[in-house]
Amino acid sequence: MDTLEINSRMKSLPHWDLIDVSGMPEIQRVYKLKDFREALNFTDQVGELAEKEQHHPTILTEWGKATVTWWTHTARGLTPDDFNLAAQCDSVYESKSYLQK
Repeated sequence: MDTLEINSRMKSLPHWDLIDVSGMPEIQRVYKLKDFREALNFTDQVGELAEKEQHHPTILTEWGKATVTWWTHTARGLTPDDFNLAAQCDSVYESKSYLQK
């Protein structure tokens, strides 16, 4: 994806940040959660989503937050899949389905 397309897609993900890691663009969001259990449950749901799509993010789970980072190794950057999965992570967060565990 070129910079223009990336910037356009970022507009649909207002809570996500575009970051540069060793010259490679990635998108990242920190989700605020109540405690470690909530963060773990949220991480589990994102992991299930990633496994279903066979596209895996970096997830850092901490007390009260989970940081999710998407990019595509083979593309050495971002693809439409990364943005679609980021939006799906937002849907999991907004639905609060991770609270039902």
